[in-house]
Amino acid sequence: MSAYSNDFSLLGQASRAFLAEQHLLRIGGKSVSSTGDQTVPLIDPSSGQEVSRVPEATAADVDAAVLAARAALESGPWSRMRPYERAHVMLKLADLIEQNGRELAELETVNSGRLIGATRLIDVEFSAHVLRYMSGWATKIEGRTVDISAPYIPSGEFFSFTTREPIGVVAGIVPWNVPLCQAVWKLAPALTAGCTVVLKPAEPTPLTALRLADLALEAGIPAGVVNVVTGSGAGTGAHLVRHPGVDKISFTGSTATGKLIAASAAVAFKKYNLELGGKSPVVVMQDADLDQAIPAAAWAIFANHGQNCCAGSRLYVHESIFDKVLEGVAEIARSIRLGSGLDPETQMGPLVSKAQQQRVLDYIDAGRREGATVLTGGEALDHPGSYVRPTVLVDTKQTMRVVQEEIFGPVLVAARFADEAEALSLANDSQYGLGASIWTRDVSRVHRFIKGFKAGNVWVNVYNVLDAALPFGGTKNSGVGHDLGEQSVLDHTRLKAAVISL
Repeated sequence: MSAYSNDFSLLGQASRAFLAEQHLLRIGGKSVSSTGDQTVPLIDPSSGQEVSRVPEATAADVDAAVLAARAALESGPWSRMRPYERAHVMLKLADLIEQNGRELAELETVNSGRLIGATRLIDVEFSAHVLRYMSGWATKIEGRTVDISAPYIPSGEFFSFTTREPIGVVAGIVPWNVPLCQAVWKLAPALTAGCTVVLKPAEPTPLTALRLADLALEAGIPAGVVNVVTGSGAGTGAHLVRHPGVDKISFTGSTATGKLIAASAAVAFKKYNLELGGKSPVVVMQDADLDQAIPAAAWAIFANHGQNCCAGSRLYVHESIFDKVLEGVAEIARSIRLGSGLDPETQMGPLVSKAQQQRVLDYIDAGRREGATVLTGGEALDHPGSYVRPTVLVDTKQTMRVVQEEIFGPVLVAARFADEAEALSLANDSQYGLGASIWTRDVSRVHRFIKGFKAGNVWVNVYNVLDAALPFGGTKNSGVGHDLGEQSVLDHTRLKAAVISL
């Protein structure tokens, strides 16, 4: 067995059994066959071998899922459950995710290529944390009383107030880079607000979404509240976005697809939340603690194999320390151990697919053609898995595609700056605005950069720290709205005003 291909003997019995199943859609609390006969092959990215198949849901299947969600919202037991009861079943679901953590983590690793340590820590443990945090908001959604004037009715006496109601049926469209955790990010605030959900996992990574629906039923979440339709974005996903029975679309993915969703939703006046692409800058000032900044800059891009919407893919370093910082980052890149996700010694696994591998290699080639220098990496492994070596590009210019476009792989572009003004100018010279970080010991400079960065999330002397209590979202082409935090719950409610004549 190659060190680069997953050793399936390491899998537990539960994940082996699930991989071997004939996978079905989850609609109305049941596992059902698709009305069509098309299927989607699921490939282990570490070997290029098919490990399972799921249905390509048809328009009729999407109709059935949305109708099931609508029925659960309006006439099923979910509509009558009190806030504390919603909180209780969400807590139970969190417990079940943890109890089935080995299976979920293994399925995620085989399906996506990610490291087993990451799928256990993020997709299992952080998902449970998000559900527990969000469950607390179920009993705290509230309106307010308003003492209105109505001066055109001088003799009137009124009692006025606002309430918040579930926004309705939510289409949760999930990306392939952190599949289970992102599915929970879509599901948790919707359940908290009393909504029902149709999840559409990414085409190559649907397995944990199917298991999540099963666990939701086991937790006591009524049939039809959580539905899952699998298939392609252009087919299944497009049907779901356009469906007139969907009230809100919560999407994480590419900016190009997000724009199509926004245009479709606008015609129907649907609400939407879009967490899109990024090209996040990491700025290292001359007074930074380099013992911390150098490894942080490396792992800001190489963590999760560079497949992270807020990956620190642009590194800007003060000219006085540029060579030292880049030498340190490149040394870390060269030392990273590539291997299969199930191997606990692996530090970086394969990209999600051969198509993604080729996309990343094409960007590296484009950088070379435009004059960038490959300091390290820049190539694939001679292996059937979709591996790309950690890559650092220097001698880059702002006009290059590798600087301006999201690569979504382990490719770092680096450039020098002379002063604060140039650093901020370079950092903000992007169509994206999801994340940004500054490394410095100067408190006044910290505040200037927090104010100056055109990004939705700013980190100081740390990178990519997320929490369920903190809203996460971007500006510019990085999207609209927020995941996580109180705001994500409120975004799944509809505000209603009422006036009573006394």
